[in-house]
Amino acid sequence: MFVRELTKPDGRNLRLYSRHPIPPDIEAPAAAVGMPPNPHLRWHPLRGEWVGYADYRQHRAFLPSAQHNPLAPTTDPAHPTELPAGPYDVAVFDNLSPAFSLFAERPEPDPIVDTCPARGVCEVVVFTQSPAATLGSLPLWHIELLFEVWADRCADLGSLPAVKYVMPFENRGVEVGVTLHHPHGQIYAYPVVPPVPARELEQQQRYFEERGRGLLVDLVDAEILDGRRIVHASGSAAAFVPVCARYAYEVWIAPRRPAESICDLTPDERAGLAVALKTVLLKFDALWGKPFPYVMVFHQAPTDGLEHPEAHFHIELYPPYRMPGRLKYLAGSELGAGFFTADSLPELKASELRAIEVRVE
Repeated sequence: MFVRELTKPDGRNLRLYSRHPIPPDIEAPAAAVGMPPNPHLRWHPLRGEWVGYADYRQHRAFLPSAQHNPLAPTTDPAHPTELPAGPYDVAVFDNLSPAFSLFAERPEPDPIVDTCPARGVCEVVVFTQSPAATLGSLPLWHIELLFEVWADRCADLGSLPAVKYVMPFENRGVEVGVTLHHPHGQIYAYPVVPPVPARELEQQQRYFEERGRGLLVDLVDAEILDGRRIVHASGSAAAFVPVCARYAYEVWIAPRRPAESICDLTPDERAGLAVALKTVLLKFDALWGKPFPYVMVFHQAPTDGLEHPEAHFHIELYPPYRMPGRLKYLAGSELGAGFFTADSLPELKASELRAIEVRVE
């Protein structure tokens, strides 16, 4: 993997990745300058967690036309986008409207709850220069490269003192609130461990202390042995609708060997995950008959400088909440109480996905 690091005229970082050497004369274009980011956190006393505030994000681009796509390579220097033209495969740059910023200043004290600056990093990962592609439609080598990019960025961001947790993710489809159609994801480097992975890590820690082995590795082995909910399995990775799935077509993808983070996986293991991910995404699209909307989230160990043998890197994919037909609506019980009642059985949804033949290459 080849990397070229650039600095945009407004000071934001831009990194270009490729399988081949990147020409040294590529320069970062001067895209539009956003509002100065100064996000902050407020403590939620009832939930016992932090809530972020970044009201300037309301002014970010919203479903622009193809000719105003900010993630396409620049074709007219007089109207620059976020990315330069040139031979590269993947681009990563600092978000113009970030939820976190390393330069966030301490907010005014609030008389009711604690506040603090939301210091962290938000990056945009542009999967490909092609606006018509999707993550699942990319060649296998390209998805393997993306796993290397994700690992590179997680290692870099996780080394920052202000960062406690790094989470790559992708929102795909207007049904889940996407504001740009160009295939891309994001990476959030949080100043705290967010509530959902914190809860997962708590459960994994308790299991590890009681049994001396990982919770997720036992779950993956049990799912493979059972077989009914397996969507894809190889010697290094497995994809399955978990027995405890809360959403129809929810899929988890995990390496067979427990690894704390994506950074701890071998190249072969990342390649195995690339095959599993492409398989699942192709099945999603074939099942739906068009690009299937989803949220994809990477879960891994915190970046607090400690060892986390209980943590097992994995990917979770969720369909949108509000789509008619076969997908789940969230309502009072789910949103207000956090108690999920599934409208479909994981075994049935897994069998639907498993029955779809796809060609991965």
